[in-house]
Amino acid sequence: MVKKLIVGVAVAAVCGFALAWAASPILAARALINAAKAGDERRIEQLVDFPSLRDSLKEELNAELIARMRRDPRVVESGLGGLGMMLAPMLLSGAVDTLVTPEVVANMVTTAEAPDPTKPGDPNPVDEHDANDIHQSWGYRSLDEFAVTLTDRDRPNDHLALIMERRGLFDWKLAAVDLQSAPPAP
Repeated sequence: MVKKLIVGVAVAAVCGFALAWAASPILAARALINAAKAGDERRIEQLVDFPSLRDSLKEELNAELIARMRRDPRVVESGLGGLGMMLAPMLLSGAVDTLVTPEVVANMVTTAEAPDPTKPGDPNPVDEHDANDIHQSWGYRSLDEFAVTLTDRDRPNDHLALIMERRGLFDWKLAAVDLQSAPPAP
C-alpha cells in the first residue's frame, strides 16, 4: 500500500513537472503579449533578450532589403545595386540598434509588423480594433525554441514570428524574429 502511494506521488510529480515544463513558453508568450497590449515597458524588458533580438532583426531586415533591391529593376540596371548591398548592413545595423526598444517590441507584437528602419520616429499607436485583427499561431520549433506567429488578417501572406528561447528550465525570453513576407505580385 505504501509502495503504491509512493509510486503514485512520484508519477504525479513527474507529470506535474513535465506539464509545467511544456507550458512555460506559452505562459511567457502570453505575458509578453499582455505586456505589449498594456504598454508595460518594464515587463517587456524582463521578457526580451534585446541583444539577441537586435541581431536577429538585423539579419531579417537585411535579407528583406537585399531581396527588395534584387526585385527592383531600376536598382539592378543602374549598377548601384552592388553598392547598396554593401552599404545596407552598416546602415541597418545602426538603425536597428537605436530602434529596438520596449515600445517598438510592443508595437511589433500588437501589429504583426517589423519596425521599418527607413522610417524614423515613434511607432504608430495601435487601436484596440487593429490589435484584435491579429491571428496568433503557437508551436514549438525545437525543445528550446517556441514560436508565436502573428498574422494581420488584412495581410494574410505576411507573418511575423516571435521566437522565444529557453533560458533555464522554465524561463523563456523573446530572442529572435522571423519575417515571412510574400513577394509582391508582378
